[in-house]
Amino acid sequence: MPKRFVLRAGAIVAASALVLIGAAGAASAHVTVSSPDAKPGGYAKLVFRVPTESDNTSTTKLVVSLPKDHPFAHVGAQVKDGWKVEKKEEKLAAPVKVGDVTLTKAITTVTWTAVAGGIPPNDFDEFSLSVGKLPEGVDALSFPADQTYSDGSVVKWEEVATAGAEEPEHPAPTLKLAAAVTPAAATTSVSSSDSVARWLGGGGLLVGLLGLAFGLRPRKAAAAQVASEPDASEPVGSGSGK
Repeated sequence: MPKRFVLRAGAIVAASALVLIGAAGAASAHVTVSSPDAKPGGYAKLVFRVPTESDNTSTTKLVVSLPKDHPFAHVGAQVKDGWKVEKKEEKLAAPVKVGDVTLTKAITTVTWTAVAGGIPPNDFDEFSLSVGKLPEGVDALSFPADQTYSDGSVVKWEEVATAGAEEPEHPAPTLKLAAAVTPAAATTSVSSSDSVARWLGGGGLLVGLLGLAFGLRPRKAAAAQVASEPDASEPVGSGSGK
C-alpha cells in the first residue's frame, strides 16, 4: 500500500477523532444537575456534577443555591470524605405551603468546602442532595452554583437559558420536571448545544470515512485497468505460429 495513502487515511481518522473528542468535552464542561427519581410532588436525589476546567488549579468549594420561590421542606446533604458541608437557612419573604406543611423559613444554600485537595485539574466529582417535596405544576427548577478554584477565582453558574436563544456561557444547573425522570434518562441541563456538538462530531466522522472511501476508489480503478491491459513485452499473435 503506498505510503501517501496510509498517511492520508491516518490524517482523516485522526481529524475525525479530534472532532468527536472536542464535541464530548464541550458537552460535559458545565456544572450540571440530574436526578434518578425526580417526580413532581415527590422526593428526589439531586446529583450535581462538577468538572474542574483547569490544567493547574483544583476546585475547592461548591455553593449550590436552592429555589426560594419553591422551597423544600426537607434538604439532606451528602457527607463526603475530604469535604465539609454546611446548610444555610433563611426566613422566607412570605409563607409557602409545601404539601401539608407551611414554611416560613427554608434552607437556601448548601456549601461543600474541601478540607483536602479538592477536585484535581481536568477531573470531576459529584455532590448529592436529598430534597422534597418537589413542586407540582412547574416545568423546571434552577440551582445557581458558585465554583471556587484553588487560585481564588470563582465561576458563577447562574445564567438562565432562554428558549430559542444560544446557550449562555455559564448556564445555571437546571432540573426539568415536566415529566417523570427515569434512571436511563436522568439528565437535566443537556442543552441544545450538547445535541449540536454530538451531531457535528458524528458528521465529522462520516465525512472522514467518505473521504477515505473516495480516496481509495481511483487507486482500485487504476489497478484494475493495469491488470486488464495486455503485456506489451509479449508479441502479438505469438501463439498462432506454433
